[in-house]
Amino acid sequence: MDGSPHRVGDVMTRAAVAVGRRALFKDIVERMYQWQVSALPVLEGDGRVIGVVSEADLLPKEEFRDSDPDRLTQLRRLPDLAKAGAACAEELMTAPAVTVHADAGLAEAARIMALRHVKRLPVVNAEGMLEGVVSRGDLLKVFLRPDNELADEIRRDILDVLFPAPVEPVHVVVTDGVVVLTGRVEDAARVPLATRLVRGVEGVVGVECHLTAEDVA
Repeated sequence: MDGSPHRVGDVMTRAAVAVGRRALFKDIVERMYQWQVSALPVLEGDGRVIGVVSEADLLPKEEFRDSDPDRLTQLRRLPDLAKAGAACAEELMTAPAVTVHADAGLAEAARIMALRHVKRLPVVNAEGMLEGVVSRGDLLKVFLRPDNELADEIRRDILDVLFPAPVEPVHVVVTDGVVVLTGRVEDAARVPLATRLVRGVEGVVGVECHLTAEDVA
């Protein structure tokens, strides 16, 4: 499906900002502010991702700055209290890092973010070396695809393949990402498949299938 971004590598930010394990607390905050990001990969000297430091890792320092937590809070918030006293990325980071590969599908990346409650994922190669970063916003870029581009892909890669000889012409109209299919085809069994495949095209917001079928004996 030429021109259709289906993989993390198609939407990720390749010029990813990162820090080393010895980066100081203030340097981390300054870098986040400068680049307007909520998390930074932490790298070994060779560029291998060993963890991620996020805003959530930094906030305990402010939360516990002027407080004296009771024993129950100390036991319950022990990891956060440790980060409140941390001074560098190695002490602050969450490890191992939650990562994704460039050839992963966008849906897979979205599921990882949802399940692990993270907004950004370092993109690594087979050796764990940083290749880029993919964010929630990056995954949403597919919904910026033009309607005519979606229609061309759906017609070429799905409809012409499933219905090479329709009883009546099959039409596809895309408006604001919503696909409307009309026409009369020869195989009723393929209509649900067509709907499912169209819904799976990156950038499609919804599908209205009005295809009717006339099974050929």
